[in-house]
Amino acid sequence: MVVCGLACWRCRWLLPLLLGLAIIMGIIALAGRGWLESESEPYVHQASLWDSCTRSKQDLNWSCQSLMEYGWGRAAAATYLVGFVILVICFALAVIAFSIEILRFNFVRGIGGLLFVVAAFQIIGLVIYPVKFTEEIPLMGDNMFSWAYGFGWASTVVVIGCAFFFCCLPNWEDEVLGNIKPTYYYSSPERAPYLN
Repeated sequence: MVVCGLACWRCRWLLPLLLGLAIIMGIIALAGRGWLESESEPYVHQASLWDSCTRSKQDLNWSCQSLMEYGWGRAAAATYLVGFVILVICFALAVIAFSIEILRFNFVRGIGGLLFVVAAFQIIGLVIYPVKFTEEIPLMGDNMFSWAYGFGWASTVVVIGCAFFFCCLPNWEDEVLGNIKPTYYYSSPERAPYLN
């Protein structure tokens, strides 16, 4: 005997868990110093969302310049940070929504809409940064956009995926709430005599 049907109500915490993962990746992106780094030795350049640091080949001390002195630097940081704050709000709303026994599906769809706003803000910040950085900051040696910048994009991709799931979840309201009866598929009587 095989039972077919969605057991989503038991898995309802997966979406808030994914949003929590996106928050962790966003924190790493905001705090990380690996938005841009020298690709190979000597490592003479590294940058975060907030500043750009360089050093000469002989000097071990980094000399840092704030990117907040540039309009594009403030814009990139502000858009990514606004998206991150809205993401934290969406996480709190998702925890509240899935904690209630009577799930309000219009509320869930609203969270999905907010997550699309988060993705838009984060994408704007993640596009402004490399375009304007390479135009206005003199680069030394071979450089690459590195791990912290990658965490920013990873957070954004998870947010986009969660946004689709939150928006589509009301379409399976009965399955999620367990309001439908499972469909049973039986084998032929010869193969399963105990069913008679």
